[in-house]
Amino acid sequence: MPEDIGASERMLGQWQQSIQEKAERYQEMATRVQGMTISESSRDGSVRLTIGSNGILTNLEIAESAKDKRMAEVSAEVMRTLQRAQARIPELLQQAMAETIGTQDETANVLFDEAKRNFPAPPHEDVPPPPTVGREIRFGIEDDDTPPTASRPAPPSQPFTPQPFSPPPPAPQPPPRRPARRPDEDDDFDGQSFLS
Repeated sequence: MPEDIGASERMLGQWQQSIQEKAERYQEMATRVQGMTISESSRDGSVRLTIGSNGILTNLEIAESAKDKRMAEVSAEVMRTLQRAQARIPELLQQAMAETIGTQDETANVLFDEAKRNFPAPPHEDVPPPPTVGREIRFGIEDDDTPPTASRPAPPSQPFTPQPFSPPPPAPQPPPRRPARRPDEDDDFDGQSFLS
């Protein structure tokens, strides 16, 4: 009996030590993640920002070069840069887990999956279309003899009213084709002269 009690005590002691070591590794991981910051810049360098491990913006710098841009372009650039920075969080979290609690830990995998859901990869960045300053869109048909110019103003007293849509008239049908002549036919005059 005493041997069984001694074995149980040793097993309980090992279990407690394992739990304590695991708790220390989790604490180390939490400390690393809390101190983690991510900095990211826009492609043209006009926006630079820093976020914490929770994805919250902690610093934002907008360069003087952005003053020539429209506000909508600057705000869109800030959001794109922020998304790129946040998308790096799962990777850095996985690195911190690998160095502390290991990537085989079930809790670590749950945390990593949650980070990927909360901070997905940013959408593919397309090249923005050129600005539309000075372009004019016209509706309607212009006269053939009037060259298209940007200086042709619309009458100020007549607001634009949409016209009802009517489908184009059907195309004229070609005349029916004459049936092919049979070899035994001479002409189409039924035996009469074409002069009469």
